[in-house]
Amino acid sequence: QVQLVESGGGLVQAGGSLRLSCAASGRTFSNYAMAWFRQAPGKEREFVATISWSGTNTYYAGSVKGRFTISRDNAKNTVYLQMNSLKPEDTAVYYCTADFRRDIYYSSTYYSPGRFDYWGQGTQVTVST
Repeated sequence: QVQLVESGGGLVQAGGSLRLSCAASGRTFSNYAMAWFRQAPGKEREFVATISWSGTNTYYAGSVKGRFTISRDNAKNTVYLQMNSLKPEDTAVYYCTADFRRDIYYSSTYYSPGRFDYWGQGTQVTVST
């Protein structure tokens, strides 16, 4: 099992930045990949970004590529999501999840929420106009 706790959300104006954190515990963090998803009101949970066990490989949804950066610190058992140039359509609850593979898939099709068993409580990000 793994426990995940997200933090760092808040209210920001369009064009601003936020950095989300997700602290993991329960299993050896450096053994598995991690991913971020988000869920806007009335919409399904959607994939945002993923990072391999070592941090070497990353993959992003097209809607955030070039604006968001996923990273991890295995010494701190934490994965981050740096979000720049935020838009109102980025407003959502952001969740992290663990993918018990070491590497990542370069396809959004793989990243269906139902594939993952462990989720944090989420952190709200609100982007105002």
